[in-house]
This record gives sequence, C-alpha cells and structure tokens, in this order.
Amino acid sequence: MDANHSVSFFDKQFQKQISEQSFALNPFEEAALPHLTGSVLDLGCGLGNLSIEAARRGASVVAVDASPTAVAHIQRVAEQEKLALQGVRADLSNYRIDGQFDTIAAIGLLMFFEREQALALLDEIQQHVKPGGRAVVNVLIEGTTFIGMFQPGHYTLFDHDELAQRFAGWRMLEHTYQTFPAPENTEKVFATIVAEKV
Repeated sequence: MDANHSVSFFDKQFQKQISEQSFALNPFEEAALPHLTGSVLDLGCGLGNLSIEAARRGASVVAVDASPTAVAHIQRVAEQEKLALQGVRADLSNYRIDGQFDTIAAIGLLMFFEREQALALLDEIQQHVKPGGRAVVNVLIEGTTFIGMFQPGHYTLFDHDELAQRFAGWRMLEHTYQTFPAPENTEKVFATIVAEKV
C-alpha cells in the first residue's frame, strides 16, 4: 500500500476505535510510558493513547501523525483535559524534527518507509534527543512474515541487531525482541530499544 493508502487504512481504523471508545495502550506503549518524561515527541502516535497518558502524567508532548482523525482526537482530549499536548498532522515520510526533546518515541513507525527514509528519520531522532534524554524505538525485523500491509518495495524490515547497532555509543536501557502471531499463519517480529544519549 502506498503512503496515502496506509493513512486511509489507519484513519478508518482510528474512527472505529473512537466509536468503540477503545483507547487501551498496546504492550509496546505500556513498556514505553515510564520513559516518556519532560519534553516528548511521539512520532507516528496514532490515536495518541501513549501521548495522552504521558501528558496526564506531567510530560509536555508533541504528538505527530498523518491521520486527520487521530490528530483531531488528540487535540480534542488536550483541550478537554487542559493537557500540555499538541497534536500535529504531518507526512512522516519526509518529516524534519524541530527542536530538542527529552524523549522521542517512534513505536511501530519506521517499517512503513523505504529504507532510506526510515534511516533518515532514525538519524533525525538521534540528533534531536537532548544529552541525557532517551529514544524509544520499535521496529519490525527480519523474520516477520506478515507483510501484506506493505506495498512491495516500500517498507523496511531491520536486520536482527541493526536497531541496537545504530544506537552504538548510547547507553542501552532496554533491548527486547518479541514475536506475535498475525493473520494467515504469519508472524510479526519486533525489536524494541530504549536508549539514553550520553
């Protein structure tokens, strides 16, 4: 699926979740939440469940996604609860980060871009984390057989240890691998890191 198709797919999914009031954090967001402190940038935030919860806990959050439904929901919650939370709609395939952050999260995002774009955004993330700050990044890796959601040639599966290697020189706080069953007897294999910039 191309970028517009992907945005449309997730936008419909988000509309359904809003109508069902389904806002539970997924396992990756649950694990990330304790690390989202200070000034936070959440890239590919989806409905903003993680961003909203981080803001409720005192973080100042910029939540970025391409979905108009998601960003409207985030802005509505921020206004209702008077949270330090800003929803931003942007095309993340060529997004450039403005400013420095204590924490930058990119959970389930980088695999949706061609390799060059994914690595460019990962470099942007690393450049814009403040010294002593943290990056929380989650990607699909080789071994993933659930690829029907991607347009052929327009996605990135990272090598098994590539994500950690790209954070060489950072202090690795967490580094995990998880496998989940997916439709049609396939599976998703994830690598997740939480790294501190030294």
